[in-house]
Amino acid sequence: MMSTNSDPKPLDPILMQSFLKVCETLSFTEAARQLGLRQSSVSQHVARLEKRLGRRLLERDTHGVRPTPDADAILPFARQALEAGQRIERYLAGSTLRGRLRLGVSEDFAYTALPEILAAFAMQHHAIDLELTVGLSGLLYEQYDAGDLDLIFAKRRKGDARGEVAWQERLVWAGRPGARLAEQPVVPLVLYPPPSITRVHAIETLERAGRAWRVACTSGSLAGLRAATVAGLGITAHSARLIPQGLAEVEPREALPPLGTIEFVVIGGQSHQAAARALADSILSSAGRLMPEAPRRSGRG
Repeated sequence: MMSTNSDPKPLDPILMQSFLKVCETLSFTEAARQLGLRQSSVSQHVARLEKRLGRRLLERDTHGVRPTPDADAILPFARQALEAGQRIERYLAGSTLRGRLRLGVSEDFAYTALPEILAAFAMQHHAIDLELTVGLSGLLYEQYDAGDLDLIFAKRRKGDARGEVAWQERLVWAGRPGARLAEQPVVPLVLYPPPSITRVHAIETLERAGRAWRVACTSGSLAGLRAATVAGLGITAHSARLIPQGLAEVEPREALPPLGTIEFVVIGGQSHQAAARALADSILSSAGRLMPEAPRRSGRG
């Protein structure tokens, strides 16, 4: 009866790293350069891995090197194994910050780059418990000022100089594609309720331009605002890169006064609370980079 090894020796990640790099570059020379190793070392790593697995992984000829069918089959597993090891290292190398952090985020940002930022932050600061509040920027200011939130990421409130700018965003009028509501004598608006910062900005822009307006629908949620606007009840003001699916910038654009720009700011984290400062730094360094590109310029208020 054949005996089996119930505890086989795990594959050496150094060997897999060299194997992966050769597969990516299709060159032992380039793989060695990127890894900072000698070419002979990379060749030895691959040879040892092939011996360990009992399979030929790379075909070499005068034209270069290419993965065998067996190599193609195991490439995804090799990548996952290396990524798992890197995640373990990042987790164990994380900070010693602990405690509870109350974060408030405007709803439009919560649907875009926030998940990736939180994932990176949690990996680095795994002992911090987050309490997340998503809502209107105006309400987040009120909760922060009342001491109910430690940090907020929101649109800058008019006349409020606090906060560090994460990025500046163009606001646009958005509505159902093809609707000509912007040309109506009285512009129908779909808006968030007070104290929405975008609501105030939209109304003040129309007032300065001498355009008549009415609030056709009010909704406290992004889903409600989108539904009413897609239904053609009116138009809304939105940050350019965050226009919800099913909506587009109104045409003709010249039918309405331009809304200008608005700033997204991080407020908080300047105190002794190291956890809030760390999260503020994560948002500030990542927000602009992770934001989607505007197709034609597309957001929330």
